[in-house]
Amino acid sequence: MKTLFPFFAVIALVLLAFAGVKANMHFLFGVVIPYAALGIFLLGVIYRVVKWGSSPVPFRIPTTCGQQKSLPWIKQNKIENPSGSLGVIVRMALEVLVFRSLFRNLKTELKEGKVVYGWEKWLWMAGLAFHWSFLIILVRHLRFFMENVPPLLKTIESLDSFLQVGVPLFYITDAVILVAVTYLFFRRVYIPQIKYISLAADYFPLFLILGIAVTGVLMRYFFKVHIVGVKVLAMGLINFKPDPKILNEIGVLFYIHLFLISILFAYFPFSKLMHLGGVFLSPTRNLANNSREVRHINPWNYPVHVHTYEEYENDFRDKMKAAGLPVEKE
Repeated sequence: MKTLFPFFAVIALVLLAFAGVKANMHFLFGVVIPYAALGIFLLGVIYRVVKWGSSPVPFRIPTTCGQQKSLPWIKQNKIENPSGSLGVIVRMALEVLVFRSLFRNLKTELKEGKVVYGWEKWLWMAGLAFHWSFLIILVRHLRFFMENVPPLLKTIESLDSFLQVGVPLFYITDAVILVAVTYLFFRRVYIPQIKYISLAADYFPLFLILGIAVTGVLMRYFFKVHIVGVKVLAMGLINFKPDPKILNEIGVLFYIHLFLISILFAYFPFSKLMHLGGVFLSPTRNLANNSREVRHINPWNYPVHVHTYEEYENDFRDKMKAAGLPVEKE
């Protein structure tokens, strides 16, 4: 049920969009829902970031597995255990751009009563391929919201389609994201340990993103849509002046694609996908390990009365002397 429920939920969303468009509710699925999804996305992200940012961090708790800058005769690992801001920036950049901690991850198994560590790079490669292809596809779609496509965007498109297989051009990221999402799904259902801890909330984003990718591929390579109408609609949405006349000229497959994207945007702030913003606010990653050099004072501490030893001895001097304990004052 953890797998079937999110799968049929995505199928239900597809059927809902199909039925809505067939019932001439183009304005709802082409204008109202995208605006509502974007609003939920922005407000949700702001809420989560502000909530995380206001959470107290009493101590410096960076995750480290290298030597700290503490003893002069031991070499410091400046990236693994940074003691300054530059090291933190490099560490965060490697984490965000190339998933450094995931690359260094090992597979742990119990074989013949012994703990064995093995090579585990497939997850890293699949995760890297998925995230980068998703980003490139998102950047490519910006051309629909611009009158004049900038040269940088044209360069990205040309690099993505350098194979030039057939007409229209074949984008490499279209194939990469389908393969990567499929691998991540089968890995989650094939490995017993991963399957055991997986929830419906882990499968739903996979099926949703897979549905978005499949409908996008179908529109580009198999079932044509009114691409000029899509451009007009996108420019109208970005300028808050959508043209209702163009809505009926765009195929139903586009509205299914747009509806699934809207659901993803609305779902994003309340799901595990929010690690996109959380990675920058994680104190285990974004803090320098300089607790031996700089005293970290908790800004959330409030003044409290401290019961000193002198006050303690004044309260219990007679009992301490009766128990044979030494006292400073007779």
